[in-house]
Amino acid sequence: MTGFWGEVVGTMILILFGAGIGAGSSLKGSYSNNAGWIVITIAWGLAVTMGVFAVGSISGAHLNPAVSIALAINGDFPWTDVPGYILAQMIGAILGATLVFLHYLPHWKVTEDPGAKLGVFATSPAIPHTFANLLSEMIGTFILVLGLLFIGANKFTEGLNPFAVGLLIVVIGMSLGGTTGYAINPARDLGPRIAHFLLPIPGKGSSNWSYSWIPVVGPILGGALGAVFYKTVFIGELTVTFWTVLAVSLAILLTAYAFGEKQSNEVDSSKVAS
Repeated sequence: MTGFWGEVVGTMILILFGAGIGAGSSLKGSYSNNAGWIVITIAWGLAVTMGVFAVGSISGAHLNPAVSIALAINGDFPWTDVPGYILAQMIGAILGATLVFLHYLPHWKVTEDPGAKLGVFATSPAIPHTFANLLSEMIGTFILVLGLLFIGANKFTEGLNPFAVGLLIVVIGMSLGGTTGYAINPARDLGPRIAHFLLPIPGKGSSNWSYSWIPVVGPILGGALGAVFYKTVFIGELTVTFWTVLAVSLAILLTAYAFGEKQSNEVDSSKVAS
């Protein structure tokens, strides 16, 4: 198996288990309906662990465009391989989401809430706020990439790395996931969101494309910051890349803040007018 197909299979496994617990918890008629946030976060952690075990020796088990880009920024992964890995991760995510749709086939029709159906596939904010939602995804992915790098630096745990990475996902979900549903992975959100848009899901409603850029841009920025932070603080190599990534991230955050404030003011004005 090539690295490309390793990423396809590994990401498919990740989404099959991860979106699978979303479906089991959200869809009516499932024995695991209303399983709760603790079960969901543990299942996502185990989903990552299984994906890493499956293809770690084949592709390195990035399973996440933000990870591939972060490693390339630090010089630990060739930039020429990044587009192929991202394509593979997107294909795997769409396939995994499609398998979840098929697995829970009769449950979509008996579930009336379109938001619950979308939540199986993609993330959404608990409180919509452009700046805060983007920042949440950045912080979650910052600590994800930083954690992956410092876990990898501990050679004595090498055989246990998939478990350690899974625990990292669990603690991110439990501690930081309550704001946006912790996509922390552009493929994990965008791939299933595309599947939601394309699949014949009864009464599915909108795929919420207006929010979809946040779980893509946020993780990429946060992952890049995690990578350069590790190289600067842990390794002691301060480069121009650090300042470049920091400047780009701040510029996008400030733009998101300005846009969010404008949007909020427009909503407030429309409420007053009505």
